[in-house]
Amino acid sequence: MSVGKENEEPLSIEDSRLSCNGKKRALLIGINYFDTENALEGCINDVHNVKDFIVSFYGFSEQNMKILTDDQKDPTQTPTRANILAALQWLVEGAEDGDSFFLHYSGHGGFVEDDNGDEPDGFDETIFPVDFDQYEGTTGQIRDDDLHQILVLPLPAGCRLTAIFDSCHSGTVLDLPYIYSTKGELKETNLFKSAGKGILSAGVAYARGDKQRAREALKDLGYRLILTRFKEACNRRSFCSPADIVMFSGCKDDQTSADDQRSGKATGAMSYAFITALRNNPNQSYRELLNNLRDILGKEFSQRPQLSSSHPIDVDAPFIC
Repeated sequence: MSVGKENEEPLSIEDSRLSCNGKKRALLIGINYFDTENALEGCINDVHNVKDFIVSFYGFSEQNMKILTDDQKDPTQTPTRANILAALQWLVEGAEDGDSFFLHYSGHGGFVEDDNGDEPDGFDETIFPVDFDQYEGTTGQIRDDDLHQILVLPLPAGCRLTAIFDSCHSGTVLDLPYIYSTKGELKETNLFKSAGKGILSAGVAYARGDKQRAREALKDLGYRLILTRFKEACNRRSFCSPADIVMFSGCKDDQTSADDQRSGKATGAMSYAFITALRNNPNQSYRELLNNLRDILGKEFSQRPQLSSSHPIDVDAPFIC
């Protein structure tokens, strides 16, 4: 079955997930950026909390788990750029039908100018290894293109990857082409929101009597809107995958993801919400989980968690990882 067509019925991921009796691996990355102006407090705590949670609730074992944190003495276990890339490759190495993988990242996220023209907003989303500042310019960051290349493209049908990103600007950090609303509907780029500056520019020019500039502004606006839709359609064809890949991210691409304090300990707000929602009710659907994450975070923060997938899914299927 082709999964790249937008008019297809959503694929139920429940059947393949229930049959995932192959390898189970997890990669957990937490970076506090000690003694820097970029320091965070709760990311390493997030890793330990998520580790205990997925071991207790979802049958992952520490023997088949890699943990990268910047408080470790072993240099091979610190979240440098090289170590993160190697660990990502380890996570999905030899992936087969029936395998189940889990990825959790808690640390800084950002964005850089898109360098290959595949981003409707013109920016690649990124994550920041602990040694990102040891590289020239922005090359120390890991782009969404790299994450997609390593984690998404190699996975076969019948294999699943569940990813949790507790970082700023993480809405599309895996470049998964299907993004769902809290109503369970596929989201599209808000063209009216994107058009706002173009319409304003045309209006100002027209009000000043510069009809030629107003026409040029509207022409440019029309081109940009068509290009946005074209890129979205292309991405759904080229970025889709037959594997069951689902990501919950802490916020939209244009938002930040907060640090928090719970019971006197620092934690990432998204990581806390993810664990809390599923401890309160382990038997909920993807759509219910998205709504519960937003409810928990919405009490204190403006960030809006996102749900995305590698192909159309039944968001009312039960969440399993």
